[in-house]
Parts: sequence; structure tokens; C-alpha cells
Amino acid sequence: METIKIIITEDEAGQRIDKLLMSNQVASSRTQLQNYIAEGHLKVNGNVAKANYKVRLHDEITLVIPDSVDMTIEAQDMNLDIVYEDSDVIVVNKPSGMIVHPSPGVYKDTLVNGLLYACKDLSGINGVNRPGIVHRIDKDTSGLLMVAKNDMAHQSLSKQLQDKTVKRFYYALVHGVINHNYGKIDAPIGRDARDRQAMTVTDVNAKEAVTNFRVVERYKNYTLVECQLETGRTHQIRVHFQYIGHPVVGDPKYGRRRDNTSFGQYLHAKVLGFEHPRTHEHLLFDSELPDEFKKKIEEIKDETY
Repeated sequence: METIKIIITEDEAGQRIDKLLMSNQVASSRTQLQNYIAEGHLKVNGNVAKANYKVRLHDEITLVIPDSVDMTIEAQDMNLDIVYEDSDVIVVNKPSGMIVHPSPGVYKDTLVNGLLYACKDLSGINGVNRPGIVHRIDKDTSGLLMVAKNDMAHQSLSKQLQDKTVKRFYYALVHGVINHNYGKIDAPIGRDARDRQAMTVTDVNAKEAVTNFRVVERYKNYTLVECQLETGRTHQIRVHFQYIGHPVVGDPKYGRRRDNTSFGQYLHAKVLGFEHPRTHEHLLFDSELPDEFKKKIEEIKDETY
């Protein structure tokens, strides 16, 4: 399930809560939102609210969006790139363009559909829609993901993520030339008040977000960077590099308008390291950049800075 929290600003005060939430695109339809409200998933300052409630300045709105439980998720032969597998964990190299798990309106061609075909035993901790899924990467981000095959493994991997002991390195191609070799972006991230489907750097309803990076290569108009996450916020790398004026190339949401977004953002989860839940052996995996990413590098490599 997903929990959305909103603190009412002066501009929003006085509006009906259902109209405010629809304008923030928290539900796919008015009927869906009405169902959430009727089932008691909407609260104001901790109390269940009705659809006609008029919000007040500084009200804390909480909407819990439950997982859909009536989906029929089919196993599909998707020829997944499975990098490692044993009785407890799977490491898979996800291609760009693939959604990690089903959601309302998206029932096929997700990583979960492929996992159900490739593996009959997956952890059930995250519910029927997200079996085995411990963490996610965006649809148009490629790279390594760890998947739990049983609840013991799921609990161990989740704790490692919570304790920030999982090694995660991403390669990103960003616009512009970053002159310093190393950097740290420490800027809180929350939902964009103007677009509830987007995230932004903000102090309102935000969570701590820290991205460390080093420059791998400089080109005439681009920089290839390696990013290490201290936190795992939604769209973190994409939002942080947009914030410092170097958006990820090809990013359809946070990138530049003239970008070709047919491939998606040039962002790849390249390195993944964690402790095996059963043997406690440290496992480390490194994946090649996707072909489209390598083609882009070939196109610009003669433009070395």
C-alpha cells in the first residue's frame, strides 16, 4: 500500500477535500477516490474524513491507497536476464522500459510476470501484486534488482536496505559538464505540489535524500557520473541532478524538452552488493551498460571535454 501525506497551504485552504485530492491526481478516477473515502482510508489530523470536508490551513491529510487484491497476475515467459539465483535470492538485470510490478490498469509485461514464470517460489511479504519485490527501480531505468524467494530472505534484505548496508551504484549520463570530480547532493525530496505524479526538492512533506557521485568521464556537453545512494527516495537521482542543473539525458519527466525520450533516461543500476540472507557471504554484482546507453556514449565520446 501507499500512504500519501499533504499539509494544507494557504492557497489550498477552503477547498473541498475530494476536489483538492483529484486536482493532485492521487487517484486514477473520481470513483476510485470515492471508494477510498467510503472505506475510511482518508484522514484529516488523524480522524476519518468525508468527501465534502473543507480543508483548513495546516491540516494534515493522510490518504492510504491499498494494494489491489483482485488482480489476476499471469506468469509470462519474458526471457529475463537472471544474473544470479539460488534457493533464497534472485538478482535480475531489468531492461529499460519494464515496470517492476503490476498496478491498477497494468497487469502484464512487468518484471513480476516474468519472475512468476521463471521462479515458482517468491516471498509473499509484499502481497499478491509484488511477490518477491524488495526494492524497485523506475520503469525507464535499467539495471540490477535483488528479489527474495522466501520470507526469511525478504526480511534480511529489507533490513539491509533499512540499515543502508546494501551497495548500490548507478551510472547516469547528465547534461552539461560537472567540473568537480566528486560531489554530494543533500537535499530533501517530496511530492511536487504542482504535479502529484512528480517529485521535487522541497522542505514541505519531504524526506531526507542524499546522493553521492563521482565523475567517470566528461564530454563536450555531457558528463557520465557514478552515483551512490545513501537513501532510496522515489526518482532520487533524477530529481537531484535536475536540482543542480544537470538533468539526466533522455528523462521524460525531469529532463530537457528537446531530449529524445524514446529510450528513457540514461540511468543504469550498475552495481549491487549485499549480504546473503542465509550464508552471510557478501555478494557483489556488476552489470554492463545497456546497448542503447553504450551507443549514446559512442556518439559523444569524440566530444571529450
